[in-house]
Amino acid sequence: MDYRKIIEQPIFQLIQKVASNQNIEVYIVGGFVRDLILGYESKDIDILVVGNGIEFARSVADAMQPSPKVSVYKTFGTASLKYNDNWKLEFVGARKESYHKDSRKPDVEPGTLEDDLKRRDFTINAMAISLNVNDFGTLIDPFHGENDLKNKIICTPLDPLATFSDDPLRMMRAIRFATHLNFTIHFKVFASIKENAPRIQIVSIERTIDEFNKILMCEKPSNGLNLLHRSGLLGQFFPEFVALEGIEYIDGKGHKDNFKHTLEVLDKLSQKSDNLWLRWAALLHDIGKPATRRFDEETGWTFHGHETKGAKMVVQLFRKFKLPMNEKMEYVSKLVMLHLRPIALVDKGVTDSAIRRLIFEAGDLIDDLMTLCEADVTSKNPEKVKKYLENFRQVRKRINEVEERDRIRNFQPPITGDIIMEAFGIPPSHPVGVIKNAIKEAILEGTIHNDYEEAFDYMVKEGNNLGLVTSGNIEEIRKRYITQQKLEDTSN
Repeated sequence: MDYRKIIEQPIFQLIQKVASNQNIEVYIVGGFVRDLILGYESKDIDILVVGNGIEFARSVADAMQPSPKVSVYKTFGTASLKYNDNWKLEFVGARKESYHKDSRKPDVEPGTLEDDLKRRDFTINAMAISLNVNDFGTLIDPFHGENDLKNKIICTPLDPLATFSDDPLRMMRAIRFATHLNFTIHFKVFASIKENAPRIQIVSIERTIDEFNKILMCEKPSNGLNLLHRSGLLGQFFPEFVALEGIEYIDGKGHKDNFKHTLEVLDKLSQKSDNLWLRWAALLHDIGKPATRRFDEETGWTFHGHETKGAKMVVQLFRKFKLPMNEKMEYVSKLVMLHLRPIALVDKGVTDSAIRRLIFEAGDLIDDLMTLCEADVTSKNPEKVKKYLENFRQVRKRINEVEERDRIRNFQPPITGDIIMEAFGIPPSHPVGVIKNAIKEAILEGTIHNDYEEAFDYMVKEGNNLGLVTSGNIEEIRKRYITQQKLEDTSN
């Protein structure tokens, strides 16, 4: 096929001119070619040079006006530059590779275009478009990648056993491409993935989870998770998730398959949000169930405390997977811990006190928590689903009403420890914490409003109940902090 009209961009004309002057062969390769055939727009362009890719990149930059900065990565033998701010070009020399059995790092030496294409992972990524004068715009497709794109098949250029044995990360990439493009993995390729699955252990967990995250971000991530499981890959690096699978029966009573349920929740949530960490929360919301599964002769199967166990497992899994041990981990852990709370509200009745406590504990996560809980409704009974979703809608409405009135989200009790110590003339001590907690509970229960003056009076009452005596200037303290509070409210 002739792609001359499609690639008639000034940058390609310039690259052709530089290559012609230096008598060097150059080609567009990789994802840009694949996306071009699929009809997707891409601004990331890989340029293959049969020669020194870094030096050619510098020559191209010198031919541009103004000349852009060239970033060189000597370890990988590549160089990159930006064109017109939104195009990124990466240059690499053609190479051939050979692998050792215990490593995915190849021995590399200069090679031909054919050498370079056949070392690539899949046929759909092993195509090139010539930028040379004699065949400019011609598609070079020795492994029939264009045909595999049309037939929506993931296939390897060479024997898949060798492909995956050489670089086991390609097994994750095969499943990622199949999930993202909604393609089928060729049966021989999938059989090879199953055979080589244990070799994923030689890949760093960071690289494996990077591909896993990309699968999670696909339109329907369950397709990828099912492929990972069927191939045996998932059990190699994520056995904790595989443990969710299956139904156990005792006395004719069984529980649902929590593996399948979790994938349903993940897909439903993915239709609503492209937040990676919210998708992780959906993935892990029931991760504590295998460890907490118990059978009761009267009630059947129970999973008491699975949310607490799951929140702890989030920390362990993030550490194991080298995921961010920061606010991202805390976000996922908190959502897992709280994911039953809105459901309990639906079942037991929605009181203002319960809503205030939920808002207080969830804080800024309240909207994401509700999205997770709504996705968690996966009953096969449409009437039950309709009822629960309507109840959740009412919970959302009440959350907005209570928050607007009581300002509970992320609130700190208006009476600080310093005020308590000054009011009663006491040092830092246990009674200070008791009084602070009593004020917080009174606000959450609705006994008093989230208001300084009401909280001050409540503080005095609670202190007196503990046998504390207010200082002689209690009224001066009250007025001073009221004035300070009003100034802070004005400045905010």
